[in-house]
Amino acid sequence: MPLHVPPAPAPALRSVLAALGSPTAVRAARTPSLKTLQGQLTPESPLPVYVLDQITPLGGRPRTRLTGWRFLIQGAEPNAAAAAAAETMLTPDGWTFSHFFEGPYVASTERALRQAESLTTAYQPRLLSVPELYMLTLWLHGDPVADASSCRPAPGDLLVPLAPAPPGIAAHRPHRVADLLPVLTHRLTPTPLLGSPA
Repeated sequence: MPLHVPPAPAPALRSVLAALGSPTAVRAARTPSLKTLQGQLTPESPLPVYVLDQITPLGGRPRTRLTGWRFLIQGAEPNAAAAAAAETMLTPDGWTFSHFFEGPYVASTERALRQAESLTTAYQPRLLSVPELYMLTLWLHGDPVADASSCRPAPGDLLVPLAPAPPGIAAHRPHRVADLLPVLTHRLTPTPLLGSPA
C-alpha cells in the first residue's frame, strides 16, 4: 500500500530549491556527490524530522518535537539512488535551508521507504531522531492523513531503525512503538552505582 507522504511546507521546499539553484551553496556543501552530478537536481520524498525529547516509561506517551524537513536529492538520471539530502529548519522567521549532507542515512532512508511501500497498511512516513543514542528511525505513523506538524508516536506506530543502528538494535526491522520505546528507555536509564565492597 503506498505511503502517504505529507506535503512539505512551501517555504521549506522553496529554500531547498533556492539552495540547489545556487552554485555557491552547492560548491560550499561538503557533499562530493552534489558537486559531480550533472543536470537538474530535484528534492524528493519530503519527510518531517522529529526529535525524541523524552521517553516516558510506565505507559506514558513519548514527547517529540518537529525540528525540520528532510528532502532526498535526486539527480537527472531516472531510478538512480539519492545523491544526498537537504535539511531545513524552523527559525523565528519560518522555514529556512539548513544544510546538504550525504552518508549512510541517505541510502538507509531510501531502503526503509522502499520496504515500507510493501506493507499492507497505509502509513505516513516521518523521521524520528533519538540523539542520546545516535539513532535515526523511519517513523511510520498509523494515521496517514494526520497533520505532519504535530503528533506524538502512538503505541501501534512502527519505528524502523536506520543503519547504522545502535548495537543490539537491528536496522531495517520494524518495531511497534510500544515494543521499542521500553528498550530505548532501558538504554537511557543510568545504571545505579553500587557501593564499594566491604
